[in-house]
Formats: sequence, structure tokens, C-alpha cells
Amino acid sequence: MSNDINAIISQLTDLEKKILAHIYHYGPDTPWLLARRLLGAAGWRPVVPEDEVERAVQRLVQLGLLQEFRGSLKGKVTSSVKPWLKVKQRNPERRGRGIYYDLTKIGKKVAGEVWKNYVRPNIKKMRNNQS
Repeated sequence: MSNDINAIISQLTDLEKKILAHIYHYGPDTPWLLARRLLGAAGWRPVVPEDEVERAVQRLVQLGLLQEFRGSLKGKVTSSVKPWLKVKQRNPERRGRGIYYDLTKIGKKVAGEVWKNYVRPNIKKMRNNQS
């Protein structure tokens, strides 16, 4: 099994590895958000061009490492929240539910290896260099 995972990892680009590690560590996300928050980045400017992220995500879906689901990750607006949120929830002009990507069973194994062997050691190196 380990050889299979290493064979899959060797086929991945750096961006694809980062996407898998991001979803593994932070949870399901959309390509739009991935482009802006990849591995903990912050801000409204994409850290990676959105079209590259979209292509990488589609390739990961084709490889069977990611799965798509439509919907919101947050609960519906209830009576316990502010009234203006209720109006926003009912607004028909609002965008539809997003398309999120999450790891498949094999994707979790591959992403775990990527996180452990490629991403986490590099994060520690970067932190040590900044100190």
C-alpha cells in the first residue's frame, strides 16, 4: 500500500500536493478559497492563480483523490441570529450553494503522507528561518 501511495505522490505537482495538504489540515474548501487561503495564507488576493487551482483540483478529482459536493458547510439561518442574516438567507439574488472539495478515502491516505513528509517539514524550516 505504501508503494501505491508513493507512486501517486510522485505523479503530483507541488500545487496539487499543497491542495491535498490544505484540505487534509484545514478541511473542505472551494477552489476560489483555496487560491486565497492555501496552507494558511490570508487575504483577498489569490496566492496562486485561480485557474491553476481549478485545473489542479479537477485533476485531483480525476485521480480519485478529491470528491465534489455541493452545498454550504454552515447551518441554515435560525431564529436565534440577527434579523439581517435572515433577509440575506431569503434573498433569491444571492449566489447558489458552493461546490466544495473533500478528500476521498485514498485521498486522505495520500494527503496524510504529503502533509507529514512534504509540507510540515517545510513549514518548520520556514518558521526557523524567520526566527
